[in-house]
Amino acid sequence: MLANIVFQFFDKGGPIMWPILLSAIVAIAVVGERAFWWCRESTKRDPKKMEQVLAALENSDIPAATKIAEGSEDPVIRMIYRGLNHVHTSLQGALQLAAGIELKRAGRFLTVMDTLVTLAPLLGLLGTVTGLMRAFLNIGSAELSVSAVTGGIGEALIATACGLGIAIFALIPYNFFSSRLTQLQFDLETAATNVEVMVGAIKPGAAK
Repeated sequence: MLANIVFQFFDKGGPIMWPILLSAIVAIAVVGERAFWWCRESTKRDPKKMEQVLAALENSDIPAATKIAEGSEDPVIRMIYRGLNHVHTSLQGALQLAAGIELKRAGRFLTVMDTLVTLAPLLGLLGTVTGLMRAFLNIGSAELSVSAVTGGIGEALIATACGLGIAIFALIPYNFFSSRLTQLQFDLETAATNVEVMVGAIKPGAAK
């Protein structure tokens, strides 16, 4: 029953409604996946363990810091752990690589959401144009039908409303997820700088 109503609604919107419907499905799937991912990720943050890692480094105890960081699901501590595993070769490079991996995971599908925010209104605008063209063509025909003219106008309005609705639905989560990504990037950069400074301050013979 519901599927039949949805089909009739999209059928009245014209052929352009099917790409709009696909955009809506993708938007719902991506927003749902990212919302679940960020909720799960927020439970993995462990500020107490982070303090323990930094305290160990401040005491020049790199092995202890590595042991504390091992197995943590906190993305910042994971980055530190990977960096400390290469402390005698290229600490900075290892930290940058690990931070890049964490940011790539956090920024997944943001490009898709950004595209949907731009694409959906354009598809709605295209539906508006084709709907108005259909209405004007019916006005110019020999047999003028009021239902045909109003059908074209209705097609234009439905396409516009759906396109804008999808864009609004995707825009708010997109901005929220982007802000969370920016915050994570700041946390990673801050932690990486702290680790580099602390490790650099350790004298060659002082490391435990």
